[in-house]
Formats: sequence, C-alpha cells, structure tokens
Amino acid sequence: MAQEYDRVALIGLGLIASSMVWGIRRAGLAGEVTGHARSPETRAIAREIGLCDRVCDSAAEAVQGADLVVLCVPVGAMGAVMAEIGPALQPGATVSDVGSVKRAVIEAAAPHLPDNVHFVPAHPLAGTEQSGPRSGFAELFDNRWCILVPDGAAPEATARLHRFWQGLGSNTDEMDADHHDLVLAVTSHTPHLIAYTMVGVADDLRRVTDSEVIKYSAAGFRDFTRIAASDPTMWRDVFLTNKDATLEILGRFTEELFALQRAIRQGDGEMLHDYFTRTRAIRRGIIEAGQDTEAPDFGRAPLRKG
Repeated sequence: MAQEYDRVALIGLGLIASSMVWGIRRAGLAGEVTGHARSPETRAIAREIGLCDRVCDSAAEAVQGADLVVLCVPVGAMGAVMAEIGPALQPGATVSDVGSVKRAVIEAAAPHLPDNVHFVPAHPLAGTEQSGPRSGFAELFDNRWCILVPDGAAPEATARLHRFWQGLGSNTDEMDADHHDLVLAVTSHTPHLIAYTMVGVADDLRRVTDSEVIKYSAAGFRDFTRIAASDPTMWRDVFLTNKDATLEILGRFTEELFALQRAIRQGDGEMLHDYFTRTRAIRRGIIEAGQDTEAPDFGRAPLRKG
C-alpha cells in the first residue's frame, strides 16, 4: 500500500488505536504516528512499548501538523476532546473517529470543528474484550467492515479515508448516521445489553453463580456472555447516546421473547421448530458472509464480534 498521510494523530491509545498503529506500520500508510492518552499511566506504557513515534502529553500537541486525526475515545468524551484540539488542527486536515455511535458524535463534534478541516466519522466493526495500549495487533481489522459516515464531507477526503482503512485490512462501506445507529443497535448494541443482563441474572442467583454457573459453565453461556467483559465506560456511553435506536430494538426483542414464552407455555412445538429453523438459516448466512470468522490467535485475547 502507498502512504496515505504524512502524519496520523491518534487521540486515545486503547485497543483500536494501538491496532491502528501496528496496521499503519504493516502497510506503510503514514510517515509518522503521534498519540495521546488522558491517563499518564497509559502514556507511559505507550512510550515503553514504542507504540507511537511520539506520545504527547496533550491532545492539542499530538494533532499539530497531522493531516489525519482519529478520535479513539469513548463517545461521551468526543465533544470535550474536539473542543481541546479544534484550535490546533492543521488546515485541510481530516478528522475522524472510531465510535460505535455516529449521530451523537457528529452533534458533539460539529460546534468545535474549524471550517477548514474535513470531518469523516467512521466505525471499524472489530474488537476484543481487551483494552489498553498493549492489547493491539495489526491483524485486528483484516476482513472486517469499517463504516464511513461522510455527512457532507469533501469526496476526496472521504475517498482517502476509504483507502486508509482498506490499507488496514478492512472492507469499507458508507451509511447515513441515523441508519448506522439503527443497524448497530441490532447487530451490536442490543446484543451487548442482553449479554450484560444475562450475567446479571446469573449473579442474582448467587447460590448458583457461586458454584454451578461458574464451575459448569457450558459453551453457550460462555460464548453468549463473552462480550459482557467489554469496557463499561464505552458501553455506558453507547447506550446513553444511541438511546432511541436501542430502545426501539429492545422493544422488538421483547415482543419476540414474549411470543417464544407463549409457545413454550402452551407447548407449541411447531412454532418453536419453525422459529428456530428460520433463525438458524439467518445465522448460517452470517457465517457464509465471512463475518463470524475468528482472527488467528496471535498470542492475544479471542475476538468478539462487532
């Protein structure tokens, strides 16, 4: 791949940002990578492992001279970070993000964006339950989707960011912000909420949780609840900022669940069999589309989806 940017600045140095660094180096996508993290401890680790060419003590310092700035912070922090870096952005720079919600990010960032920069929100659909600068690896984005939400950005800035993410190994597509938030409420946000809830239910049954559930945890429970190990701050912000879409999908989920409860109560085996047959076919379609493939275990944690 050809170099797309002279300098890339990453604000927030967790799993996604650290994986971006290794991916950028693998493909030669940037001449220099600068980074900043709010926590002094995180910055110290990033320096220790040589994560970035320069780890800066302020976000404003990190973005100076960068032609691509990527915000890798929780959605709830986007507005404050944009307010800090706005005056330091280089004219003509592209600003992007990796947040799981898009409408709220656009609304938080817009008041602080200079007129002479391009804003192209993005969302890579990849991750693990791990966090921090040590958790990243270049292969994280391989054959995963990255959704871009140009929201009126200049076509060349958008095309350049497409090439950048493709260089990181991703397939790319574009969506409207509201459509993105609805789609992700179905494919990621609501499943995470349900997984957290299932763990909470098990915890309520303490006499079970303290022994049988942990000791005899079957693959179904382990696999289904694995994503409940994800970062609490990130998911708190996701649900608060994608409230309407998540509540809409939760309502639909509840209706489906009530229908299954009724079938079980009434002994309606035909309904259950038909339902499971139909949904199994949908699940197989996901596998055939290649979005259920685990990345190789590069000595790190197993991947979660979405």
